[in-house]
Parts: sequence; C-alpha cells; structure tokens
Amino acid sequence: MEEHEYNEQPKKRRRTGRKILLTLLSIIVLALAGFIYFKFYFVFGEGVKAGELNRIVYKGYVFKTYEGILIQAGYNNQSHTSGVQSNTFDFSVADEKVAHQLETCAGKHIQVHYKEYKGTLPWRGMQKYVVDSIYSVSSSLNEPDEMPVTVPAEIL
Repeated sequence: MEEHEYNEQPKKRRRTGRKILLTLLSIIVLALAGFIYFKFYFVFGEGVKAGELNRIVYKGYVFKTYEGILIQAGYNNQSHTSGVQSNTFDFSVADEKVAHQLETCAGKHIQVHYKEYKGTLPWRGMQKYVVDSIYSVSSSLNEPDEMPVTVPAEIL
C-alpha cells in the first residue's frame, strides 16, 4: 500500500508541473499577441497634413508598396547644422485607389488624412504614417487654380 501512495505523488507533481508550464506558456503567448497588436496594428494617432506632394513611388523587394513625400510650408533645422531644410512628411499608402489618386497630384498642394502606427509592416509600407484618404487638392498654395488669360491693366 505504501508503494501505491508513493506512485501517486509523482503523478500529482507532473500534473502540477504541466499546469504551471501551460499557464506560463499561455501568459507568454498572450503577452506576445498584445505586443504585436499594439506595436503594429493599434492606431497611435490620426491627423491631417497639408503640403505639396513631391513624389509617390511604388517600390520594394518582396512587398511592393506606395511611398510618398509631402513638403510642408516652413523650414526646419533639426539637424543643428548651419543650413535650412524644408519640412518633409514621409508616408506610405496601403490603399491602391488612394495611391493612384495621389499619382495624379504630383506638384500640387494637397491635404491628406493619415494614421500613425508605432511600427511598420512590410506589406503596409516602410513608414509609420499611412495615408488613407485625400481631403483636398489645389494646383499650388500661392497660385489660384486657374491662371488668368489676360493680364489686368493695373499690373502693367
């Protein structure tokens, strides 16, 4: 009878060890899933940027994505050097329709809505900022949409 009791104890220890291991593994998997969600899928911020669209390109080795640069009004000197540099907004475009609309707007003043993520995914783009819609398009910030055909006499 003592042998029988002796054999029960290791089985209970194995069961308890398995439960602890399964619990730890579950916690690690949930923590990893939470980290991946907040790093790559949680929208950290949303906003609107305005500026002149410098370029929109379709590039990548395995995952081809649309990448663009918007030049904003004003100047920036974050490099602490003796030069003046324009403010640029580097962004990715996940929606192909929006990318094709942006391709026709090169050199124009645009307003875009974007979402900011804490990390990048190769199939979403190379930037943390992902443009998802276009609010407005005008030919330039300082120029009217249509140039006058005749010059007024006051200007001459």
